[in-house]
Amino acid sequence: MDKREEYYMMEALKEAEKAKSINEVPIGAVVVMGDEIIGRGYNLRETTQNAITHAETIAIQKACEQAGTWRLEGAELYVTLEPCPMCSGAIILSRIDKVVYGARDPKAGCAGTLMNLLDDSRFNHQCNVVSGVLEDECGTILSDFFKELRARKKAEKRNQSSPL
Repeated sequence: MDKREEYYMMEALKEAEKAKSINEVPIGAVVVMGDEIIGRGYNLRETTQNAITHAETIAIQKACEQAGTWRLEGAELYVTLEPCPMCSGAIILSRIDKVVYGARDPKAGCAGTLMNLLDDSRFNHQCNVVSGVLEDECGTILSDFFKELRARKKAEKRNQSSPL
């Protein structure tokens, strides 16, 4: 496995940990241009109650601000979970060249699992896609989060139904 890809995926995992620390689904992303991270993001959908505040869209927005342009040609996006249709669209529209992701998303993955919007020749831009970088680590943070969430909800339900 490519050490550079592992390094930047670890940076994306750090972003995912930030989401986890505020009880958000732990997904993180970084946008890299050359050897510099120009955008970071983590999932904020529950915090903002806004459907578009995914890790990728936040990282892309920050990268565009940093670069001073919406065109992120030459950039790479590292994300812990395979991009959904919305994020894949944002990736295409921002002209990111390469997407590296960790865990596959069997419910919404549009970078190879359900379909691959990122290399569809019908669009005016395509991306290279690399999947499975630190896949175990990226999958574990998500599965542990949902396991803990289910346990918390079960305990809350039990506490609400038990007589005092």
